[in-house]
Amino acid sequence: MDLDAFVTEHRDEWRRLEALSGRHRPDAGEADELIALYQRTATHLSMVRSQAPDPALVAHLSRLVLRARASITGGRSFHPSDLLRFVTVTFPAAVYRTWRWWCTVAVSFLAVSAALTAWFVAHPEALRALIGDGGARSLADHEFADYYRAAPAQDFAFEVWTNNALVAGLCLAGGILLFPVLLVLAQNALVVAVDAGAMLGQGRADVFFGLLAPHGLLELTAVFVAAGTGLRIGWSWVAPGPYLTRAQSLAGAARSGVVVALGLVGVLAVSGAIEAFVTPSPLPTAVRVGIGVLALAAFLTYVVHFGRRAAAVGETGDLAPDLREATAPAR
Repeated sequence: MDLDAFVTEHRDEWRRLEALSGRHRPDAGEADELIALYQRTATHLSMVRSQAPDPALVAHLSRLVLRARASITGGRSFHPSDLLRFVTVTFPAAVYRTWRWWCTVAVSFLAVSAALTAWFVAHPEALRALIGDGGARSLADHEFADYYRAAPAQDFAFEVWTNNALVAGLCLAGGILLFPVLLVLAQNALVVAVDAGAMLGQGRADVFFGLLAPHGLLELTAVFVAAGTGLRIGWSWVAPGPYLTRAQSLAGAARSGVVVALGLVGVLAVSGAIEAFVTPSPLPTAVRVGIGVLALAAFLTYVVHFGRRAAAVGETGDLAPDLREATAPAR
């Protein structure tokens, strides 16, 4: 084989294949041309390997073939419009369409936490059984506030972010079995109630709410969204609806769950930053709490605005939009 003549003869085809492989959404004609050039270039690669194995040319053609194959089979490189669509359509649609689930979780969690807090305040002996003699006084005097100042802010922000992401991940991953989500929520409700019972019982309600509200409003909302989505995933196979198999219903709900998990990474990063840099700051309590209220209001406004608009045109928050009609999860 005359390698130089071979390259000269087919160079334009390879360039065209490279250009088509980089197209974000080729039309029907371009897709047909892409497949034909992919098959032809794969043959060229085989010929070069067997007759004139030039390492540079083999590597170049191998990259072309692999990239074209990924484009044909659905794998494609990241495009900025993908991120924009995720932020403005996919994620808010997934959260908005599950609002009944996570709002129910929020109301239930807060009701249980409030009831347990009232019990601990009225029965301090129950609190002592959990945190020991002097535990409530120690929490009220310094431990509760010291928690937010124990580490450098940047380290604390990362620690909080990873911990909250783990809690949210457990809610989403355990959703298929339903009970693990309820267990995680119960454990966290007990933790909140113990701290609240100790602080309120010692007359330090202002310190408790002043330190919890700045970050807790957004943080707990993110956990509620994760838990509600996890429970919806579990319920999708318990009650798949009249038109879907259990597998189809579960697959659609699980894909939406992945969307929620990815989106909550950013939400929890914001709440973690607030907890590390705002909660322990010397700012007046009203300012710190106001920042927390604004963060929550911004998130809810974002979800309602973009989510309702996306849901109105049939978006489900599915990672695979082309499969929406076939596998749309039941609400």
